[in-house]
Amino acid sequence: MTYVVTDNCIMCKYTDCVEVCPVDCFYEGENTLVIHPDECIDCGVCEPECPADAIRPDTEPAMDEWVEFNRKYSEIWPVITQKKEPLPTATEMDGVPGKLAKYFSEAPGESD
Repeated sequence: MTYVVTDNCIMCKYTDCVEVCPVDCFYEGENTLVIHPDECIDCGVCEPECPADAIRPDTEPAMDEWVEFNRKYSEIWPVITQKKEPLPTATEMDGVPGKLAKYFSEAPGESD
């Protein structure tokens, strides 16, 4: 099992999860985070830390596409190891449907 970041992180990018990760498996895009599925040790400490409820175990239904999404971007984006301020749009965008199609940016985030 692994954990993955889903579309509710897009335009929120809370980084509370990064601060508790013992293996630094989070990677930062311009407006979202991803988890490298091969680096995640399945400890689960990140999941309850996400205010947007965007981190899910890969054992939930329909998570295969999110595993591949997280894998793809974790291989090209920089690692993030320190907590940062969420995006200014975080509160208003939390829970908005269809964020992947409407708002996702492939651009990398800033490195630590």
